[in-house]
Amino acid sequence: MKKPARNDFDEINYVDYKNVPMLLRHVVSYYGKIKPRRYTGLSARQQKMATSAIKKARIMGLLFFVR
Repeated sequence: MKKPARNDFDEINYVDYKNVPMLLRHVVSYYGKIKPRRYTGLSARQQKMATSAIKKARIMGLLFFVR
């Protein structure tokens, strides 16, 4: 059974890599791994935007690669 999409992502058309608290709260696990769609409840488009935002934030040094 799929979870409904998160409200934070429903209203946003673009996931910003600078919004680190939202990414940490919903999409990144404790160890720094990107959670799959079945756990986050995001659509494919939203998951792809979140994944690219996480990768950009890691390169910029805003997020950790592993904990």
